[in-house]
Amino acid sequence: MTRSVIRGAGAPGAQNSISDYSLGDAPNDAAAGQVRDDAPIGGTSAAAPRTRRAQQEQEARRVEVPDELAGERLDKVLAKVFPEFSRSRLQGWIEEQRVRVDGKPAKVRQPVPLGAVIELVPDLLPEQLAFTPEPLPLDVVYEDDAIVVINKPAGLVVHPAAGNWSGTILNGLLHRYGEAAAGLPRAGIVHRLDKETSGLMVVARTLEAQTDLVRQLQARTVKRRYLALVWGNIRDEGTIDAPIGRDSRERTRMAVVSGASGKPARTHFRRIDKTLWHNQPVSAIHCDLETGRTHQIRVHCAAIGHPLLGDPVYGHARGKRSVAALPGGFARQALHAWRLGLIHPVTGRAMQWRAEVPDDMDALIEALGFGREEGGDEYGFDEEMFDSAYTDEGYVIGSDEGDYDYDEEDDEGEEENKPA
Repeated sequence: MTRSVIRGAGAPGAQNSISDYSLGDAPNDAAAGQVRDDAPIGGTSAAAPRTRRAQQEQEARRVEVPDELAGERLDKVLAKVFPEFSRSRLQGWIEEQRVRVDGKPAKVRQPVPLGAVIELVPDLLPEQLAFTPEPLPLDVVYEDDAIVVINKPAGLVVHPAAGNWSGTILNGLLHRYGEAAAGLPRAGIVHRLDKETSGLMVVARTLEAQTDLVRQLQARTVKRRYLALVWGNIRDEGTIDAPIGRDSRERTRMAVVSGASGKPARTHFRRIDKTLWHNQPVSAIHCDLETGRTHQIRVHCAAIGHPLLGDPVYGHARGKRSVAALPGGFARQALHAWRLGLIHPVTGRAMQWRAEVPDDMDALIEALGFGREEGGDEYGFDEEMFDSAYTDEGYVIGSDEGDYDYDEEDDEGEEENKPA
């Protein structure tokens, strides 16, 4: 049996002060292109090799059928000459006309004649599509030769994972920046937001910038402020200090845990408004992350009895009122990454950005009856608060002062039974 490949034949933090912005000494384990073990996105392999492998998989394969298989059904012959593919996949490719016998489209049950030549063009598997450029619209807030800041809409996944192999921000970055992005680990992505969380995130455009941003995240000089709507009358301000790890009863969820299984996590919050909706108290809060564990804000707020409105995973902490239908059919966690501050990797200049609350969450805020202080900025915007530290001792749930290192919020895909 002779097999060949026809190349080219494809098928149709706590100290939120500008004065604290300082890279300091670079961590020894933050070498170029590396992310620490608890960082958000596993692995450091660049996108380019994966893309090339995917292209190779799509090249046509040709085989001359052995005499002893002559007369057998095509699907059975394919299973024997291409054992690396499952029979169901091969049958699907026959139906998609990815298989030709002597240059002609074939059918699953047709007999294969003596001396026939079979040509197969495999389709890309979902995981191979993960690093394929796709023309996705990206809401670019800021862009230069070193970094790009994106305002991510709710519903968009940042990085490919099981169940979301395509249509991600990474695919859009590969399309927008081509080989420059393909040559970077994770196309320059250094942190993520949950699928249904909207707001700002920064992406590196060079390896040097990516390394610098990872170090800033580890040193907590990247400042991130979220706007969240939570059930109940939460206290005016405070700190939630509680380790987070996998929920022992449901491994696709995160939870406040004790012992070695939990990583230290700290969230600072400040209430900016409150209201009553159907006689149920609701609070609007700002959250600043000192660490960045998976689903940190959502887990922490639920742990102190104030889950986020609309949260389909952690919203049951307060019973019926956290799962009641919200105005306008709002059906995601009410969480928006509103402010982002960092030191520019090249110029060393402190920079900040702001993303207006998206329409769906803005409509929810109005429908719930939240008021705005006269003469104040929207949603309690306070430059001084963004630049100052939270000093309240806050909630402490079984966590000791220790190594609050970086492990940025992960993709919403985990809520859909996809472990990290």
